[in-house]
Amino acid sequence: MFAGQSELERDSFLQDVFPGGFLWGTSTGAFNIEGAWAEDGKGESIWDQFGHAGHAHLNQTADVACDSYYKTSYDIFLLRGLHPQLYKLSVSWPRIFPTGTNETINSKGVDYYNQLIDQLLDSHIEPMVTLFHWDLPQALQALGGWQNDSVIDAFVSYADFCFSTFGDRVKLWITFHEPWVISYAGYGTGEHPPGIADPGVASYKVAHTILKAHAKVWHLYNDKYRSQQLGKVGLVLNSDWAEPKTPASSEDVRASERYLQFMLGWFAHPIFVNGDYPEILKAQIQAVNQHCSTTVAQLPVFTEEEKSWVKGTADFFGLSHYTSRLVSAGANETCAPGYESIGNFSLHVDPSWPQAASSWIHVVPWGLRRLLKFVSQEYTGTKIPIYIAGNGVPTGDTGDLINDTLRVDYFRRYINEALKAVKHDAVDVRSYVARSLVDGFEGPLGYSLKFGLHHVDFEDSNRARTPKASAYFYSSVIEKNGFPSEALGRSSAPLVFDRPAPSKLPNLPASEVPSKAKVVWEKFSSQTAFERDMYFHGTFPEGFTWGVSSSAYQIEGGWDADGKGPSIWDTFTHVPGNVKNNDTGDIACDSYHKVEEDIYLLRALGVKNYRFSLSWPRIFPTGRNNSINNHGVDYYNRLIDGLVANNITPVVTLYHWDLPQALQDIGGWENDALIDLFDSFADFCFQTFGDRVKFWITFNEPYIIAWLGYGQGMFPPNVQDPGSAPYRVAHILLKAHARVYHTYDDKYRASQGGVIALCPYIHWAEPKSPSDPRDVEAADRYLQFMVGWFAHPVFKNGDYPEAMKWKVGNRSELQGLPSSRLPAFTAEEREYIRGTADVFCFNTYTSKIITHSTTRLKPPSYEYDQEVSISTDSSWPYSGLEGHRPVAWGLRRLLNWIKEEYGNPPIYVIENGVAVNTALDVDDNARIFYYKTYIDEALKASRLDGVNLKGYNAWSLMDNFEWTDGYEPRFGLLQVDFNNPNRPRTPKRSAVYYAEIIRNNGIPLPKEDEFLYGEFPKNFSWSVATAAYQIEGGWRADGKGLSIWDKYAHTPLRISNDDTGDVACDSYHKIEEDVEMLKSLKVSHYRFSISWPRVLPDGTTRYINEMGLNYYERLIDALLAANIKPQVTLYHWDLPQALQDVGGWENDTIIQRFKEYAELLFQRLGDKVKFWITLNEPYNTAYLGHGVGTAAPGISTRPGRAPYVVGHNLIKAHAEVWHLYNETYRARQGGLISITISSDWAEPRNPHKQEDIEASRRFMQFLLGWFAHPIFKNGDYNEVMKRRIRERSLAQGLSQSRLPEFTESEKQRIKGTYDYFGLNHYTTVLTYNLNFPGAVQSYDSDRGVATVSDRSWLGSGSTWLKVTPFGFRKILRWIKEEYNNPPVYVTENGISERGAFVFNDTQRMHYYRSYINEALKAVVHDGVDLQGYTAWTLMDNFEWAVGFDERPSNGPTSLSGTGARSDTNRPHSRSSCHRELFGIGFDVPECGNRPVCAFCSFGSWSLGLGSFWIQIWKISQKIPKTITHGTEK
Repeated sequence: MFAGQSELERDSFLQDVFPGGFLWGTSTGAFNIEGAWAEDGKGESIWDQFGHAGHAHLNQTADVACDSYYKTSYDIFLLRGLHPQLYKLSVSWPRIFPTGTNETINSKGVDYYNQLIDQLLDSHIEPMVTLFHWDLPQALQALGGWQNDSVIDAFVSYADFCFSTFGDRVKLWITFHEPWVISYAGYGTGEHPPGIADPGVASYKVAHTILKAHAKVWHLYNDKYRSQQLGKVGLVLNSDWAEPKTPASSEDVRASERYLQFMLGWFAHPIFVNGDYPEILKAQIQAVNQHCSTTVAQLPVFTEEEKSWVKGTADFFGLSHYTSRLVSAGANETCAPGYESIGNFSLHVDPSWPQAASSWIHVVPWGLRRLLKFVSQEYTGTKIPIYIAGNGVPTGDTGDLINDTLRVDYFRRYINEALKAVKHDAVDVRSYVARSLVDGFEGPLGYSLKFGLHHVDFEDSNRARTPKASAYFYSSVIEKNGFPSEALGRSSAPLVFDRPAPSKLPNLPASEVPSKAKVVWEKFSSQTAFERDMYFHGTFPEGFTWGVSSSAYQIEGGWDADGKGPSIWDTFTHVPGNVKNNDTGDIACDSYHKVEEDIYLLRALGVKNYRFSLSWPRIFPTGRNNSINNHGVDYYNRLIDGLVANNITPVVTLYHWDLPQALQDIGGWENDALIDLFDSFADFCFQTFGDRVKFWITFNEPYIIAWLGYGQGMFPPNVQDPGSAPYRVAHILLKAHARVYHTYDDKYRASQGGVIALCPYIHWAEPKSPSDPRDVEAADRYLQFMVGWFAHPVFKNGDYPEAMKWKVGNRSELQGLPSSRLPAFTAEEREYIRGTADVFCFNTYTSKIITHSTTRLKPPSYEYDQEVSISTDSSWPYSGLEGHRPVAWGLRRLLNWIKEEYGNPPIYVIENGVAVNTALDVDDNARIFYYKTYIDEALKASRLDGVNLKGYNAWSLMDNFEWTDGYEPRFGLLQVDFNNPNRPRTPKRSAVYYAEIIRNNGIPLPKEDEFLYGEFPKNFSWSVATAAYQIEGGWRADGKGLSIWDKYAHTPLRISNDDTGDVACDSYHKIEEDVEMLKSLKVSHYRFSISWPRVLPDGTTRYINEMGLNYYERLIDALLAANIKPQVTLYHWDLPQALQDVGGWENDTIIQRFKEYAELLFQRLGDKVKFWITLNEPYNTAYLGHGVGTAAPGISTRPGRAPYVVGHNLIKAHAEVWHLYNETYRARQGGLISITISSDWAEPRNPHKQEDIEASRRFMQFLLGWFAHPIFKNGDYNEVMKRRIRERSLAQGLSQSRLPEFTESEKQRIKGTYDYFGLNHYTTVLTYNLNFPGAVQSYDSDRGVATVSDRSWLGSGSTWLKVTPFGFRKILRWIKEEYNNPPVYVTENGISERGAFVFNDTQRMHYYRSYINEALKAVVHDGVDLQGYTAWTLMDNFEWAVGFDERPSNGPTSLSGTGARSDTNRPHSRSSCHRELFGIGFDVPECGNRPVCAFCSFGSWSLGLGSFWIQIWKISQKIPKTITHGTEK
């Protein structure tokens, strides 16, 4: 058929499209991209072992690969940009069945694939799922792998599970991907695992097994699942095309056919023809064996039953193809088994064929067409469709990794050959799948070959993904469904997309001074931080529009391309010194040449709108309509058409600061002539683009134009006339805006139906003293000068705000001027300007603190006219741009102010974002915090305050030119490499995050965070805790010895305010008062500690202080009389100073001293105490006391040794005391004894990054595992600690690890020394890897973890304690899983406050309610054996290094240094909640017809908290199923 083709005919390009319904896709394989090789219970695969044995390039492994196991949302993001109809992925068999059989099913692996499949379908992408893509479980390989027939049943069982689990959503299944590669490379040449080189026997045996396994799985689906799931099952066979080396040679023709039968027919013939191997293959093997004296190859034989079983077992023919070969008959007959010798063919390449980075791939596009025709004629005909399921070309790991022109050309030509096969040869090809979505691990060649449409930076732990040129090209092919013969013109009827509904805004009177909007400060400024910062979950109203923004000069580049005229910013930036680093916008992001790239990434984000600006000089190079640049018009047409085609609403700004220089030459915005010229430009834009653009903005931030351009002169045109020019310019801008509005209204609105507005720039203004009317008026005045300057004339009465007119007018008169510097509008102008906006658009980034100020009169200045002083709060976070500190709560207040001031018009946030001052910020945590908090404040304004918010746009789409700051501050959701001429765009983590918010239309409450109603188990212990040094006082009373905290507190500069525990709460003298307080709480237990030096003044039993011991006996008796069980801590940090003087916990003799002290207490108190804690928070003793020195004894000189020595002795001391009690006292006293370990929960800072996940695990093992692992597991330290400290110690030149070792006998003595797991927990941290210099010896450097807090987490009185209830459940579950579900008692949990004392401590109520509910979930949902909960603390007390600054208590104590208490019998209002809670749990609150009241947030929208908590805590047992889990009420 093709023999007579000329080269010209063969290589001609076909301009046509594929049939409708053709499926475009891309692919990956599990072991190539997933990483997480041993995460979450995954079993080892043969590829894991292969990599770990050093068989891959540079000893590379697939351990992390692309980290796709943790980056599902990242890959989906890329797929949405590419927008294929198919995604071919594989399931990792050992991730589902770790040992290869269904005896162990890894639920977390199943969850991963469920999530991936669901997200694909949610993005309208059909999953094509491969069951086996080469990664056999190593456990099955150990049994012989594919050479053992038993693997067939294992594979069927695995497939059965996948069909039953995923088949409701997966409709295209592939049993095996390229079985020829498995047989040939895995068992023939041994290049692939399992590395068996046996081409004559094993290779054929494996193929035989695979064919039978495939058939069995096909029949399984056909018989059991097809009728219900309606899917298709096939397999993917790979094949080169074989072209005879000499077409005229019949030998070469036959050799070519043999090659195809040995490669393709080997598997295709049994399935698609007759259930048996091809006759050519069988005959050739028989001939070789007859020729040789020994059997060279053993081809297994199918029984007749097997043939009928195998035949027809495919619903489609999956074809994988990359290259072609020239084939000739074998030259040298040999009996050595080999692929070519057995087949009797030789392989060659034409030297004219281009070579790819891989030695086996040459670019021969026409081979694909011929192969497709061969497959159609030989196997499929018209009955079986062909799916091209793998085609691509690798590039190397050097050179330009992004601008992959070789791959672009490869795809263009190969896809065109497939098109020819469809159109010219009538081959039934249904799909084309490009290999691959991302660069990945390429087997023996590691990461040196790049097949991806998206580059992956394997040197970066973020595994950043950047679209290559081939991704954009392939996306355009998908969009056009091939290669249409001519460019498609713009549709006369564009697709329907979201657009705002035009509506006439009401006429409003002039603002008062201060305006009525001052109610906003009255409503919000008195909020507590708790009320202000409480996170709110919910979604925005239906129809809410999400977008991103940019502007022409900042991204387009092409400053003089295709006839564009110069702008004032071109002129300005070309003067050295005007911009940081002399940066210019000459190229910027090069968006002028990258329309497809920008739309690709907008589509990936899932935005509903894209706000961009038109470059006036690109369209009118001289600023006038007598010079129209059609190239510029074409650029915007292509951009707008691309947006509309993707259902993205264009939001178009007519003027974003880039005035044509020709118009500046006639005075710029100081010249009234610009009103007409701007109107002419706008008129052209309405006429040209208005059929598709329905949302217009006249001016972006006119305040910036007027003040920075004409007042301060920082921006072009650099006019420095602060007292007059800004007002003149603003006057003209307002008139120009009104003119353009009326032009649209009069000429275009009726036919085009769009809206038009202007877009002011606004900071929120918070009065420094909200109770001071002058500061409130000043804040309002600040806003009137900034936004009212432009919004008041438009949205109110056509004139400037009274505050502006009054101030500027009076100050002008005081300055001796004949009239106000603020121009006046005529009555006609006022009427013309009034109402010239359909919606309210604005940009905002930050907030300011405003106070009234008497400013100087000269020189005249817009800035001084405001008579305000502007500042910021030092606690507000920094950003990459000075003056742009994030202050999320300001957005809610600003939206409310706009609502009150301008009659609640439809409001659109057009720009909001944060700069980070670093070139590489792919893992942009700070930006995520910014959006997470700002968008939540917008949500509150929308849902709680009734603000008519219609849309939100993030600034900005990508890093860009940031005006006078050049390219240093980065605002983008996409990182742009400005050092690369191609300006590649890499999605940052914030892009993926923002895309998720868009997909959810807000921030819905996660299901796991929904409140659980129920009760704790019977006999659950409810307790409250204290510690001796923190409450007792009496530091020298009745013979008490000195403790290390006595000395530490009496050392200057150790404790805040030089506070001490000398008196503390004076509990040593107030047993009755304390017990009364406990009785009022209704607790069942009370946890307190014994002061070692109060009982044994010198720490030894040489002298027992009976008066001190008597204090505890009296306390215990009083507790028991009140039916409160004592929980007694032996050591809560107050070591006798006498023992510290001989080394303290660094001296192992303390072990015996501690044992003697404990025995005394067991003897004297054990008959009454049935719950003992040996040590409280040994981590704090070891690390704070002996590492950083912020706790007694204050040692910080040996941070790399002392903490470990102390920890070692603490563990041994605990074990000895446990054994003492167990062996001597337990039988008689019948109590429990264990240790209390403190731990935060650690979440990875980036949950999509394996390095951060590993950091979180390391954090947990160094904190909680340090003490828990020896006691609750094996008597020794955990491997993470041992390995890390040993490796660093040896690298530091030490002969052994700085972490001491336990002897074998010590391990046995320590292991199992617990009756329960005592846990103190308060908060959660976000962790990430931090590499310290190798020479540093410290606990922190050994751990190598840094921590941060999520900005959306509520704070407390302690900087380290953020309110994170979700972490409580997670740490309880972790303890269960890590330590085999021990009984757990929470021995401390609580929150601190600072500032003036309040009885109605709503924040603490929220904390306890939330944390205790998470504990309940841990019991009910997770099966944690939680047996008790202890609140910290009974009363305000001495909080160690912060003294009395922080109050963590459940009841108040006035701590003035005298120990006097105020209203002892009046606990916090939250204490009444405890009275009801302790012993029960949570039931549905008694809310009448309002069952959702339990979900009301705190703040201005909350219920009355006193009665609210009585309702919440009055609870019973039953949980109605009808309860509504509201998140927006």
